[in-house]
Amino acid sequence: MTEPGALDLVKLLAARYRAARARPYLAGALFAMTVVSSPTVLTMGVDRYWRCYASPAFVDATDIDELAGVWLHEVAHLLRDHHTRARRLFEQSRADAAAGRPSQLDPQHPEREQLRLNLAMDCEINDDVCAGLDAASGVRLPPWAVTASGLGLSTKEPLFEQYLHHLTAAFACGRLAWLDCGSGAHDGQPAWELDGTGANPLSPAQAAAIRYRVAEQIRRGIGNAPRGWQRWAEDISQPVQDWRRLLQATLRHSLAQVSGAVDYAYRRPGRRAAALSGTVIMPSLLKPLPTIAIVIDTSGSVADSELGIALGETAGILKAVGAKGNRISVYSCDAAVHTVQEVCDTAQINLAGGGGTDLRQGIRRAQEHTPRPDIIVVITDGHTPWPSERPAGRVIVGLLGPPPALDEFGVWHPLRPPQWAETVHLR
Repeated sequence: MTEPGALDLVKLLAARYRAARARPYLAGALFAMTVVSSPTVLTMGVDRYWRCYASPAFVDATDIDELAGVWLHEVAHLLRDHHTRARRLFEQSRADAAAGRPSQLDPQHPEREQLRLNLAMDCEINDDVCAGLDAASGVRLPPWAVTASGLGLSTKEPLFEQYLHHLTAAFACGRLAWLDCGSGAHDGQPAWELDGTGANPLSPAQAAAIRYRVAEQIRRGIGNAPRGWQRWAEDISQPVQDWRRLLQATLRHSLAQVSGAVDYAYRRPGRRAAALSGTVIMPSLLKPLPTIAIVIDTSGSVADSELGIALGETAGILKAVGAKGNRISVYSCDAAVHTVQEVCDTAQINLAGGGGTDLRQGIRRAQEHTPRPDIIVVITDGHTPWPSERPAGRVIVGLLGPPPALDEFGVWHPLRPPQWAETVHLR
């Protein structure tokens, strides 16, 4: 028996297990969340560190089917990176208001706008929570759950940013004014949340890796995801750059400078050998495979969504090279190198970091690797010092976020990559 006022953790975790059984592609994300008992949260909520807060009274009063639906609801906020999207919307609205332009949010009333955001986010995700599930799944949303149809809105809008246009300030002052899913949704700071320490907080790098792995499972057809989740997975998994074309061009340029890099081998008979009736064994042209190192910026200035883009671009490189034999080395680096992994699939990548930025450390470690990489790909937001001397081999810099720009003092922000690096913009 659970003591009065204590959280019924067995019931809550049983509901999470039921949610994972119903949506197996979300299981990894669900089990990555840490449970925190909170008598001050009204129902359940999540923070940006992937901690799930649960009210003991709410858990006692809600059956397992509905708790499973709430679990799927809360994890959707985190997977869809709602807090980062909300932060960007606030930043853009503040800039618009300062410039005298119409803004989507009112920066003068942040708490009211956080509720509007929360309502719009719920409209985005709740139609997907139970889509395609029958009564036998044991998952349903509570009757008070916010949906687009319940608010009299069209259900054809795929993103909360689009729903927000239809939600006036009056929605935030009505019967749903109590709604608060936490900073993991609207990026505010409810009184019931912990700070960034304690209760096993996840770093942005860890969160980005979870998002990407969930997206890969959806794309592989695990669990028969509804259309909303499929659309999200397609968006998060697709690389921006055509790495096959880019790497082939870079490799051709490198090989042209290295005598004997292209040669013939007898490992596989040449195509013309058949015309000679097997009397002469002819070699085939050996196609060189590049050795590639990828340095991923995991510093605190890189947002969760940008780390997701970095993983998507890494997947594009792996696909372009046909990474056989673990020819791709991945370095996660902030001010120091935290992990070095030889991978042939993004599911093998573990990112770590969250501190300052000095990608020179990652580039140096890549240079020390045996064999030395032909190509070093650096994926970063650009807020890093660069090596004073050109490394051996080719360097491609994939820039996340806006391109470098000059300030009023003639200083570049962020620092422009060196001229010896080939720079591509990933957003």
